[in-house]
Amino acid sequence: MDGAPLHLLGLALAFSHQIATGAPFVGHPVARAAWTVLWVGALGVVVAYRVVVPLLRTARHRPRILSTRPEAPGVVSVTLTGRALNRMGALGGSSSRSGRCGADCGGQAHPYSLSGVPSGERMRITVRTSGDHGAALAALAPGTPVAVEGPYGAFTKEATDGHRVLLAGAGVGMAPVRALLEDLPPAVDVVVLARDSTEGELVLGEEVRDLVRRRGARLYELLGPRATVSLTPASLTDLVPDLPARDVYVCGPDGFTAAVRTAAQSAGVRPERIHDEAFAF
Repeated sequence: MDGAPLHLLGLALAFSHQIATGAPFVGHPVARAAWTVLWVGALGVVVAYRVVVPLLRTARHRPRILSTRPEAPGVVSVTLTGRALNRMGALGGSSSRSGRCGADCGGQAHPYSLSGVPSGERMRITVRTSGDHGAALAALAPGTPVAVEGPYGAFTKEATDGHRVLLAGAGVGMAPVRALLEDLPPAVDVVVLARDSTEGELVLGEEVRDLVRRRGARLYELLGPRATVSLTPASLTDLVPDLPARDVYVCGPDGFTAAVRTAAQSAGVRPERIHDEAFAF
């Protein structure tokens, strides 16, 4: 099981201790009643959106494993099938903090990235297999039912306030970048930065190249060891001269995300126009 039940148990014990011994509540029935109402209200919201809504959504859409496919060393795409998955409200770019897929992997629910826009009866996530849960998910047999929670997050086209964007991804962080690239309106001018050690390690590289070609965007593949790939204000503006006029979406390991964010701000991009999802691996 994931940590939610233990967290709820800890909160319940803390609440009972506060009510029984807390100085603001002992001998103050009105304060105790008001605090109880607030706690019960908060608990109701948690139960509704962490338990009831996911159960109802799973029962309605009936998602299950359709297939798995290796994308790069240590990275696998898992395609789900179900009923009207495109009506779940997921947008391209819903990422590890936005889309949660609870599979039959010890009863755990872990966040994963959508790597494409759901269409009708299919939805795809792309995961690293280095962790226990990712490896177990990738090994599930076709037909295995899964539980879906979400989608969540703001790493989507709704976050942009302009018509020019820079999408920067590294490692499995290319999964939400690829989905966002698919979902952005055709009129949006897009530049994509794809970062990895080698061309063969680029996650969803061929799909990204195809989407870039079809929409007339620009793609820069930054390949090589960290010591030889510069992510500075000067290097970014050399590639994207109008960088300060763009919304910047960045997803990848913490170091990559921090470097792009720092370089973009130093180059003149306003902080509120930088949207990031950090993958700690």
